[in-house]
Formats: sequence, structure tokens, C-alpha cells
Amino acid sequence: LSAIWDGFLALILTSITLLVVMHLPPADGWEYQVAYEQILGFVPRIVFASICAYVLGSFVNSFILAKIKVLTKGKFLWFRTIGSTIFGQAIDTAVFAFIAFYGVISTGELLNLIATIYIAKVLIEAALTPLTYAVVGWLKSKEKIDVYDEHTDFTPLQF
Repeated sequence: LSAIWDGFLALILTSITLLVVMHLPPADGWEYQVAYEQILGFVPRIVFASICAYVLGSFVNSFILAKIKVLTKGKFLWFRTIGSTIFGQAIDTAVFAFIAFYGVISTGELLNLIATIYIAKVLIEAALTPLTYAVVGWLKSKEKIDVYDEHTDFTPLQF
């Protein structure tokens, strides 16, 4: 978890740096300030969209994955992984695309972008299910444990 927050911090610091540099007066002879602002000025919005989408989508995915595992008594791994992906990636994709591109592209293009990326993510999850079975089986055989989140408090933002 620490690595995730470290990554978020790195993204935030990068965004701040780009914004500060963008607002500093350009060097004499620098002809590309407009291009710099058009390209790199968009990065903070992408970073904000990415962090929001990751946090919300991961929470939904983890919550549903854990609840389905308890309901199915640990069976039907394929149903758990694909089912949680269906919901988690719907949130992740919609939140990212809306924050990153709302007002930048048309509503039709935005909806097309969301649908295309979402379908690709779910299909990739389904295609990787055999690999997931292999990795989960190997880990369970090595670790000799199987965890159920029966009493996990999923309250977000709890400190």
C-alpha cells in the first residue's frame, strides 16, 4: 500500500512541477511555450483523474470480490474476478474519462471512449482468467492459507 501512496505522491509532485514551470516566464528564444502548455498543461487533470479513478474503482472491485468470495464460500474464482471487474472497472473507467475529458471532447466521443475502454478491460480480465487460476492455485499451495473477509470493515476513509 505504501508503494501506491508513493506513486500518487510522485504523480502529484510531477504535476505541481509542470504547473510551476508552465507559469514561469519562458527563456529567451524558447518558441514552444504554447505547445508545452497544450501538452503538459493537461497532465495535472490526467493525474487527478487517474488517482480518483484508481481509488474508487479499486475500492468497488475489492469490496465486491471479497463479498462474492464469502457468499460463494470460496468457489467460482472466475465469477468473483470477472464479476468484480465488471463493477470496479465501470467505476474506474467512467470516473477517469469523465474527469479527464469532460468538456475536452464531445459527449458522444466521451461515451464511446468509456465504452471501448471498459469493454477492453472486461475482455482482458476474462481472457486472463486461466492465468489467474494458475497463480492463485500456486500461491495457495505455497502459503497454505485462504483468507475470507467475513468481518472486514470496508468503511472508506477510516483512520
